[in-house]
Amino acid sequence: MILKCENKTKEIKVARSRNRMEDLAEYHGRISKRQAEEILNEAGRDGSYLIRDSASAAGSYCVCVLCGGWVYTYRVFKRKDGLWTIEVAPGMKERLFRKAGNLIAAFKIPDQGISVPLLGTLNNWPLPVTLHTVNFNF
Repeated sequence: MILKCENKTKEIKVARSRNRMEDLAEYHGRISKRQAEEILNEAGRDGSYLIRDSASAAGSYCVCVLCGGWVYTYRVFKRKDGLWTIEVAPGMKERLFRKAGNLIAAFKIPDQGISVPLLGTLNNWPLPVTLHTVNFNF
């Protein structure tokens, strides 16, 4: 966000970063596979998804998505070069993303190598209503 006051400009950061999974609303943290399945089955809508920490691969995440009454889990990880990737169906080309949020957005489009597009976010936190106090003493 850019604020202007008396011909002076100052840029301030007001949005969450979308480069970390922890900053995404659909991130549920360290929940079990079973807990994820229960949450998604309760939602009951194909394409509903959430993100959780991987229990088997430290530092990785799982995108869990409901499709036809089954929960499909896809491992997501950040490579050493800082780019994000997701494990997809065999034969699909690996795709790389600079930000975690961009990876998630790409898989909301059909035919990207996962069972069903990511449609219904199951947020772990409510959308924030944030008030910012801004000091214009540049």
